Formats: sequence, structure tokens, C-alpha cells
Amino acid sequence: MKNQVLDHKKIIRICNRLACQIIENSENKKSIILVGIKEKGYEVSKLITQELNKICSNKIILRYIEIDKTSPKNSLKCNLESTFKNSEKVFLIDDVLNTGKTLMYSVNKLLDYDFNSIKTVVLIDRNHKKFPVKVDFKGISLSTNYDDTVKLNFKKNNLEAIIT
Repeated sequence: MKNQVLDHKKIIRICNRLACQIIENSENKKSIILVGIKEKGYEVSKLITQELNKICSNKIILRYIEIDKTSPKNSLKCNLESTFKNSEKVFLIDDVLNTGKTLMYSVNKLLDYDFNSIKTVVLIDRNHKKFPVKVDFKGISLSTNYDDTVKLNFKKNNLEAIIT
């Protein structure tokens, strides 16, 4: 059985709100760096990029981190250039925050680039963290049973978040 939590319209509205929060947190910056956690966090970061392009003139730099969730310690890859070293701020984006493990490994990887500030952004925070991860910007908080799975489905021009 699956229950829809968010439909396409709500997801876009949330991404717009997250984009506004990112802009507010990026005052006096010529560019905004977004790093999405592949696969679905990267898809969310693309949606946020679309919303940012509608409402601001800042240059949006979109990059990704790829992580094998079964073996995260040795599998992190990202397409950030070394020219980003010492940049002031980066926004790390994921779709659903479950235990916090993926976000922790991803933040750790970004520390290699010596950013002055790393802000975390998630579409859905499940409130079931096992690791001490703080989310700076979240679309919604969702209290579910621990055994439930929250998934974000991306189909052509139709997005949904479901609980299974």
C-alpha cells in the first residue's frame, strides 16, 4: 500500500520556498553553489535551480555528489572543481533525510573543499535520525513509522512523494 504525501504541485511550491530561503541566505553573493546528492537529491537540486533562475539573477552553479549507500565510506565521488576551494558557502541538497548517514558522509566530503559554510537542504525530513545531523532548510517534517519508506518518484512532468 502506498500513500501520497506530496503531489507535483506541492513539491514545486516547496522547492520555490527553499529557493527563496537559499537566496535570503546568500546575500551579497554573485553565485550560489548547489550540490545535490545523486540520484534524487540531485533531481531536487535541479528543481530548486529552476526556481532560483525564475527569481534571482545570481549565477547558479549546480554540482553533485555520488554515493553508494551500501558502502559510503569508499564510494564518494563529486564533480566539484578545485576552483571552488575557499568559496564562502555551498548548499548540500537531498530528497529525504532518513537516518542522516548519507548527509554526514556528504558533508564530510565537502569539507575537503574548505568551504567557509555548508548549509543542508532536504525536501522531506523524516525525524528518524541516528546520526547528529542538523538540517538548515527543510521542505516538510514527516513523522512516520520507523519501518515506513518515503520515496520520491520522478516521472516525466509528474513528481510525487509516497510512503510505502
